[in-house]
Amino acid sequence: MGLILASGSPRRSLLLSAAGVAFSVDVPDVDESPLDLEQPAEYVLRLSAAKAHAVSRDVDDVVLGADTTVVLDGATIGKPRDAADALEMLLSLEGRTHSVLTGWTVLQGERERFGVEESLVTFHERSRAELQDYVERTEPLDKAGAYALQGDDGWLVERVNGSRANVMGLPIREVVEALAHFGITRSTPQG
Repeated sequence: MGLILASGSPRRSLLLSAAGVAFSVDVPDVDESPLDLEQPAEYVLRLSAAKAHAVSRDVDDVVLGADTTVVLDGATIGKPRDAADALEMLLSLEGRTHSVLTGWTVLQGERERFGVEESLVTFHERSRAELQDYVERTEPLDKAGAYALQGDDGWLVERVNGSRANVMGLPIREVVEALAHFGITRSTPQG
């Protein structure tokens, strides 16, 4: 029995590895379009479950699915379509506080644990030219809100209230606790 991460996100893989959790990766094929009138927390939780179910094949498989989105003024901000869209997203976030929600689902057969974690992120004020440069020198297209917390060194993000790991795509403390209920524990370093 092992853990399958239902995600192609290198950040989620990094967080699980850093936590000492052994896993394999199986990238799900899931439509990430929001449903009409779907609230952001419902959206990320639904997608996390859909991703986990999309790769679950064996009753012994323990599968972790997750989805992260940015929420500003009650509206979901997903991944940008292109560089111009990324710039507009960053301009809408600059100098303001927004919410980052990650829904996660762990399942094994009929057993399931899930949750939604929220972190509040405040951006520094930056000029359009500075944000354009940020878009050109980073890879914002695969990230909700068109930014990444890791490697930022405080240039874009002024502060985070809540889990920094959650902003990176996986509230690791909550997920590790849930995984323990399925017999998936952290490995201990050999010394």
